[in-house]
Amino acid sequence: MSETVRLPGRHRAPLPEAAPPPAPEPARTPASRPAGTRGAGRGRHGRARAAGAPERGTGGTRPGKQRDAFFDNAKYLAIVLVAMGHAWEPLRADSRAAAALYITVYAFHMPAFIVISGYFSRGFDASPARVRRLVTGIAVPYVLFEAAYTLFKRWAGGDPTYPISLLDPWYLTWFLAALFVWRLSTPLWKVVRWPLPLALAVAALASVSPDIGDDLDLQRVLQFLPFFVLGLVLKPEHFQLVRRREVRLLSLPVFAAALLFAYWVAPRISAAWFYRRDSAQELAAPGWTGVPMTLAMFGCSVVLVACFFAWVPRRRQWFTVLGAGTLYGYLLHGFLAKGSRFWDWYDAGWVHQPLGAVAVTLFAGTVITLLCTPPVQRLFRFAMEPKMVWAFRRDAAELRKSV
Repeated sequence: MSETVRLPGRHRAPLPEAAPPPAPEPARTPASRPAGTRGAGRGRHGRARAAGAPERGTGGTRPGKQRDAFFDNAKYLAIVLVAMGHAWEPLRADSRAAAALYITVYAFHMPAFIVISGYFSRGFDASPARVRRLVTGIAVPYVLFEAAYTLFKRWAGGDPTYPISLLDPWYLTWFLAALFVWRLSTPLWKVVRWPLPLALAVAALASVSPDIGDDLDLQRVLQFLPFFVLGLVLKPEHFQLVRRREVRLLSLPVFAAALLFAYWVAPRISAAWFYRRDSAQELAAPGWTGVPMTLAMFGCSVVLVACFFAWVPRRRQWFTVLGAGTLYGYLLHGFLAKGSRFWDWYDAGWVHQPLGAVAVTLFAGTVITLLCTPPVQRLFRFAMEPKMVWAFRRDAAELRKSV
C-alpha cells in the first residue's frame, strides 16, 4: 500500500449520527433522521481512518411524526460498516482481502451517511428553532467530544501535553464540524440553479489546493460536499427507484466487480484518497490528478451507495430502533477503536489470521450495535442531545403559544 505524504503540521489520526437533522418540509417526507473519521495521517493526530460517522436521532418518534424504517435501517447498517472498517484498518498490511474490503466499504459508507444527512437537511431555513437544534445537536457534541477525545489521547495515548483544538477536529469529530458547515450552507444550495455541478466543482478545486490547511478539516468539508448536496436535491421517488427488484439484482454483480477491482488496486493506490482529507499533491500525486480522481470517485461512490440502498430493508427489523442512535455508536466506539491501537491489541498474532480477522469483525459489529441501543442513548443524551433551554431566548411565536 503506498504511503501517504503528509505536510508538516500538528500530529492527526485514521464512517456511518450527528445532530438531529431537521425534519423535511414536504408533508409526505419521512421524519427519520440521518446518520455520520480521521486516519493516521498528517496534522495533529493522524486522522481517523473511518469515515465517519453518522447522523443522530433521539431514539424515539417525535409527536405527530412517524420515522421511516428504511432510513433508520440504512443508518444502522452503515454504522456497522464504519465500525468494521475501523477494525480492518490494522489488518490491511497482512491481508490483501482485508485491504480490498476496506477500500470497497470506504468508497460508500460515509457518502451514504452524508447523502441521508443532506436529504433530511432540506427543511433547514435558519429559523430560530432550527438554529437551536443545530447548536445543541451538532455544535455542543462537537465541543464535548473534541475535548473528551483529546483527554483520552493524553491518558491512553501517553501524550499528556496533547492540546485541545476546536479548530482542528481529532478523529471522528470531523463529521460534526462538516455537518455544521454543510447545514448552514443549505439555503445557498436551495437557490442556485445547478447545485450539484457547483458542489462538484468546489470539491475538485479543493483536491488541487494543498494550502487549504487543517482548520475544521476543511478539505473533508469541501471534498465530501457533493454528497450532501446530492441528498438535498434527491426526492422520495429517487429512493423508490433504487428499491426496485431489478436494481437489487443488478447491484450484486456491481458489488462483486467493485470488490475485484479493489483487490487489484489495493497494492497500487493509497487508501487515503477515500478519506478525502488531503489534496492530490499531499498524496504524492501530480496536482492535475485531483480533478479526475474527484469526479471518478464521486461516480463510483454514488453507484455503490445506490447498490447499498437497494438492499436496505424497507420494513421494521429488530435493528430499526438502533438507527436512531447511530451518532451515539459512532462517537462512543471511537474510544475503543483508538484504544485498541494505544493498547497494542493488534500485536497479538492470532488477530492477523483468517479466523482472527473474522472474530475482530464480529466483535466490532457487536460493540457498535450495543452502543446504539436505547439504554446507551439515555445514558449519554446529556452530551449528544442536550435541551439547553437556559441558553436561548424565546422567540415571539413561542411566547404567543405560552400565553
